[in-house]
Amino acid sequence: MDFITGETIGIDKPLGWTSFDAVKRVRGAIQRRLGVKKFKVGHAGTLDPLATGVLIICTGRATRSIESLQNGSKEYVATLRLGAVTPSFDLETEITETFPTDHITEEMVRGVLPDFTGRIMQVPPVFSAVKVDGKRAYSLARKGRDVELKAKPLEIAELELLSASLPEITLRIVCSKGTYIRALARDIGEALGCGAHLTALRRTRVGDISIADCVSIQQAADIIGACPLEFPDDYRHPLSD
Repeated sequence: MDFITGETIGIDKPLGWTSFDAVKRVRGAIQRRLGVKKFKVGHAGTLDPLATGVLIICTGRATRSIESLQNGSKEYVATLRLGAVTPSFDLETEITETFPTDHITEEMVRGVLPDFTGRIMQVPPVFSAVKVDGKRAYSLARKGRDVELKAKPLEIAELELLSASLPEITLRIVCSKGTYIRALARDIGEALGCGAHLTALRRTRVGDISIADCVSIQQAADIIGACPLEFPDDYRHPLSD
């Protein structure tokens, strides 16, 4: 593998890992294989620790393509619990309010989904990396500060109800860059009048890279450790004379 000219690796990020954790593990494996102390590795599209699935990691000169990879459409499978809300719109924070859901039917759920398909405006979660006056919104929110974020345009190309074991529903979502699935959960709950929050999220595709193309972090490290090395003509090993 030619890590220097650049490789693009699809990782199936596990639950609880940050995107940086995955990058750090891959970078460490490459540094050990090449015998270097520093090496350029980045990722295209951050996944929250509570999300799993496709995380694209780029090495060497392939990091130049990160922006274009991030701009590709993304597919998710998301599980929402209706009738309960949290400040972060997911399981990062505790439930603060609950609402009746006995009146909610599958037909009602299907009825609101078209309102969130196509070009829409979405207000990002306050527990997000959006910057407010130079500071991350989540940092302010965790300090109890009031955070007001502006709605942003985005596109949801497909929104499919996969199952409805009420008060839990599972959706398949194909969307543009910048879509917050947690915010979509909030908005669907508000449309149904019962509130909702995200309980599970799996990214199944980024651009042309699907979950079937991905390997685990351990598999990636094993492949890197065992692969024959290839070097571009202009490469100079730091330990060479």
